[in-house]
Amino acid sequence: MIIILFVLVLWYGGLFFQSFFLHRYAAHQVFTMSKPVERLTFILTWIFQGSSYLSAYGYGIMHRMHHAYTDTEQDPHSPSYDANVFAMMWKTKTIYQDINQQRIAVDERFTKNVPQWKSFDAFASSRFSRLLWMALYVVVFAVFATAWWQWLLLPVTLLMAPIHGVIINWFGHIYGYVNFKMKNTSKNLFRFDFLMMGEGYHNNHHKHASRANFGVNWYEIDVTYVIIKILNALGIIKLKAVPVKK
Repeated sequence: MIIILFVLVLWYGGLFFQSFFLHRYAAHQVFTMSKPVERLTFILTWIFQGSSYLSAYGYGIMHRMHHAYTDTEQDPHSPSYDANVFAMMWKTKTIYQDINQQRIAVDERFTKNVPQWKSFDAFASSRFSRLLWMALYVVVFAVFATAWWQWLLLPVTLLMAPIHGVIINWFGHIYGYVNFKMKNTSKNLFRFDFLMMGEGYHNNHHKHASRANFGVNWYEIDVTYVIIKILNALGIIKLKAVPVKK
């Protein structure tokens, strides 16, 4: 039971900070936060993503590129141009690392105001940090696992962020339903996104990229947005006003 709870905490904790911080803040900047809160969120993202920590800078730029080049050869991750899910994720990893290590030139429109904490990212993304988290996860499983099948969940904890990415960037462009017909393959994975905390409303998001709420219909409850509203009400972050389209 402890192992199941441990994996669930890492799954939803890591997913929340990926959706809240990396996606909606770093990439789309649908809300603002103070510098101390931003630094704290960097640290919390590292704690919950652990061995699969993603840089806000690399993620933010790559995601902007995904929106600009969706389902074209320039898309960092598209089932339309990658032979299989493993090829897509390897390509994604390579582009992400190239961006972070500044091995490729990036258009200024993709880098504008993307948060970056170079010294912390260097540590959090280091081999030492990743191996430390891996060792901690193994210790937790060794102490609390009560059945052999629970060890099958260990790879999930080690590769949590890439697994989240696969669900949206691969399956979210193949399976599901659409609310908006667009010139890309984005889909909504679930009517109620219990698994991905709102990230599964991928078709909605591609239509309205600047909206903090990824849900459109009444049943499309965006759990991350609910938390964002609470944080906004508490004054921890400030939601940006979205102009009403006439």
